[in-house]
Amino acid sequence: MTGCSPWIGRVTLATTLVALSASQAGAQSLSLAEAMAQARAGAREVKAAAARAEAAAARVEQAKGFRLPSVVLQGMFVSTDSPAEAFAFRLNQERFSFSDFMVADPNNPNRLETGITRLEIHLPVYTGGELSGRIAQAGHAADAAGQSRSRAGDEAALAAAEAYLMLKQAQDFAALLERARATVAAHVELARAYADQGMLVASEVMRAEVELARVDDMVAKARGDMAVAAANLAFRLGRELEASWELTPVPVPPPLTEELPQWLEWAASRADLRAAEKLLAAGELEAQVRRAAYLPRVGVVARGDLVDDVPFGTRGRSATVMAMASLNLFAGGSDRAAVAAARWEAAAGREEVEKFRQGVRLQVKQAFEEARTATLRQQTAQRALAAARETERITEERFRAGIVKMIDLLDAATARREAETRELVARTEAVAARLRLAVAAGRAPESVL
Repeated sequence: MTGCSPWIGRVTLATTLVALSASQAGAQSLSLAEAMAQARAGAREVKAAAARAEAAAARVEQAKGFRLPSVVLQGMFVSTDSPAEAFAFRLNQERFSFSDFMVADPNNPNRLETGITRLEIHLPVYTGGELSGRIAQAGHAADAAGQSRSRAGDEAALAAAEAYLMLKQAQDFAALLERARATVAAHVELARAYADQGMLVASEVMRAEVELARVDDMVAKARGDMAVAAANLAFRLGRELEASWELTPVPVPPPLTEELPQWLEWAASRADLRAAEKLLAAGELEAQVRRAAYLPRVGVVARGDLVDDVPFGTRGRSATVMAMASLNLFAGGSDRAAVAAARWEAAAGREEVEKFRQGVRLQVKQAFEEARTATLRQQTAQRALAAARETERITEERFRAGIVKMIDLLDAATARREAETRELVARTEAVAARLRLAVAAGRAPESVL
């Protein structure tokens, strides 16, 4: 093995240089919790959900605004020789003269130009409950949008966490393969030394060289997978795809202590389920809003006019106040059909929300079993890795003693590498499964770290 130490030293130096160059390239340190926090703040879907929540809040104010008076300022200019309009406009301009009226022909008046500046105020007094219903619907929709915003944050954090875990797994796997390559390369050097001494045949040396080439291929693929995983993490964080990070180790969560009923209880208040319930409440109000068509509508209109023979003139002034009431006596059955349709839509919505509620429970049960299984697999993989490492150590000692062949040593190294890979995958899946369980139950994924 002394002949292998210079080669191992060169590998260690090269690995160090690669790490230093990555650090100098601007790679930032990033933990799993930090990744989830960045996703909550920067993920596109979170920003979109926040914008929708703001829009829903604005619609509440819009609906409330219909209860208040509407004020409209109008400017009009009219040129007419219509007898009735010319007579009325001259009166409104306060230019009417009885002597001029007697001299002129009322049926053939001269063309009259009139400018009108009008301020009009409309105030709804009673709308049969339509306005209050629309305001309540908008409030439910705003509450639903707020819940959807919260859910979008949890889902974005989970997606970022899964991307983080995939990148961490890719990085650890690449490092594992680098170590495995160094081990196989050392075995190749050892086999060559033994072959030079006549202790091994050439075929065993070539077998070791083939194994080294195979590991080289795996290292190259692992580096490519690592680049793709890094881009995926950047995408989930709302960053440029070229961003890079130095990931911190991921703690393995402890075994599950809460039983399934507790997780199901948490899931009953999941944000997206509450959002669906709020939207259902808004839909159930639709029949009430539609029934307003059966009731009278009462309103008040106040209007003030400034009338002159030029635009925005102030010669003539007038004010009018009107109270109006209307009742739709017959609309061909369309109002009754609209109420019936709203009721049926609400019934369909109740069925869909109940299906969603049961689907949430099913999702939690599945996630719970996957988390429990993943934890057991991770523990089994740890024990298998310990056994594989010990087997490799014993096989190497027996090889040096000339008891086993090179192929046995290579098989032991391969078994150890495969055990390390399984343990890495099982550890990553144990963390990911716990995060998915938390989100399925309506909890923040950070709560299980």
